[in-house]
Parts: sequence; structure tokens; C-alpha cells
Amino acid sequence: MHGKLAVFDISETGVQIGEKLVVLLDERQRKELAQYLLGDMVSIADTGISSSKHNWQQDSPLTEIREGDLYICLEQRLVIVKEQEITLTVKEFDILVLLIMNPKRVFTYELIMDLIWREDYTYYSRKAINNHVCNLRKKLKIDPGDPDYIKSVTGIGYKFALP
Repeated sequence: MHGKLAVFDISETGVQIGEKLVVLLDERQRKELAQYLLGDMVSIADTGISSSKHNWQQDSPLTEIREGDLYICLEQRLVIVKEQEITLTVKEFDILVLLIMNPKRVFTYELIMDLIWREDYTYYSRKAINNHVCNLRKKLKIDPGDPDYIKSVTGIGYKFALP
């Protein structure tokens, strides 16, 4: 891979956010891209990228999303609302990122289950999704007057919408 250009089909996964193109890569694509960009100097573990030969700085985030008082850094899995860091579970973070990277797009319960849990949709899945989204909404709403970023589409699913 080193010395060759990494080519990925972004037609299905590329998302325009402002002036930035954000691309979702699967695990294999992330590994290939990291190997291409960093050569043999890094080893990739399930927890992320760690340096083996050079001092790799992860202090400068690669993907940041800002919407009003909401800030997200994908690489650091960091969420900040009104300058307060919000602790999210893995599923809550993944749901938030899915929705915010596709603003106004309605995601059905089935699609959320498939993309986040990577399981087939069942009757009990809707309840699990509802619980995660409910907890996520509570965590994102610091003050009563804060906007609801995640909107319900009755009987269908959820979408991210700016106030």
C-alpha cells in the first residue's frame, strides 16, 4: 500500500458539511488510509492509531462538526455543548454522528438498527433506539431553553435538525 494512492469510492459515503467533505470509511478503508498516510511508522489497533517510531500528535482533530452551541470531534469522540463536555455512551455517540452528518435526513428505526447495532431490526429494537435517543436528548439539553437537535418523525424514526 505504501507508495500507492489510496482510492476509495465515496459516492455513497461522502457527505458535504459546509465547505468540508466528510467521508465515512469502514475499518479496512481506515487501516489502508492510515497506512498510506503514515507509512510503516504506525500500528493500528482496535482502539485507534498509536505511534511506534515517531511522535504522532492526536491533539489536532481531523474532523470537527459545529452546529450552534454543539461541537463534535469524531476522532476524539468528544461532544461539547455550551463549553461543557458531555459524556455519551458508544451507541449515543454513534447515533448522534449518524444524524448530524446527514442533517434533515430521516433515519428509520430499521436503518438505525442496521447502521449502529449492525443487527436485523426486531420489535424490541425500536425500544432500544428510543431509550438511547431519549438519553442523548437529555444530555444535549443543558438548559430548558436549549434546542432539541434530534427530532422525532412519528412512527418512522429520527432526524437531526437545527433550530
